[in-house]
Amino acid sequence: MALFTKCIFEFIGTLVLILLGDGVCACTSLEKSKGKGAGWVVITLAWGFAVMCGVFISGPYSGAHLNPAVTLGFAITGQFPWSDVLAYIVAQMLGGFAGAALVYIFYKDHYDATPDPDTKLGTFCTMPAIAHKGRNFFCEFVGTFLLVFIILTFTTEENTPTVGVGDLGALPVTMLIMAIGMSLGGTTGYAINPARDFGPRCWHALAPMKNKRESGWSYSWIPVLAPMAGAAVAALCFVLLYK
Repeated sequence: MALFTKCIFEFIGTLVLILLGDGVCACTSLEKSKGKGAGWVVITLAWGFAVMCGVFISGPYSGAHLNPAVTLGFAITGQFPWSDVLAYIVAQMLGGFAGAALVYIFYKDHYDATPDPDTKLGTFCTMPAIAHKGRNFFCEFVGTFLLVFIILTFTTEENTPTVGVGDLGALPVTMLIMAIGMSLGGTTGYAINPARDFGPRCWHALAPMKNKRESGWSYSWIPVLAPMAGAAVAALCFVLLYK
């Protein structure tokens, strides 16, 4: 299949991931939304299901990375060609940007009704609960390490028998995202995906939004670089232990 076609599906899958993922953040946070105050459990469940939907859409055509960190991890382990990495990452970033734009259009009245600029930013991208860049980096590193390492274990022969985790398709990744969010998401909001954070953050910066704060650029490098570092170390550990 042509690389362009694969990138189109990475774009669409990531768009749907962000539309549903940032959508639940908007639903549970913005004023006058019927879902306001639904809480962390709803958010983590919806993010897991958002990943599942993106995987079902793009999986048959692109492999459904939907995350530059996952793409990097597969490339390091030799399961994805390095020549395609940049194209996948660009498609994922653009999908994240477009998904965030759709969330804004969908919830435009509620963004207008919400006076708190921090709440608006939080529907698009992550910010730490307690600002401590070293620890924030560590948290994103660990979360993404687990994400990528465990996804890689799904590819092992022992995990893909006739009846096993490999035959369940997107369900293991869905549950993995939920587990990371529920267990480790409280510190930084578990970006664990540069496209999930950077694309929507760029949209926030450009959006014609009332009562908007700056887009948290002093923190923005952490949910980009920490996931990539975590993915790289996870892939190297996988090669060491399983290859």
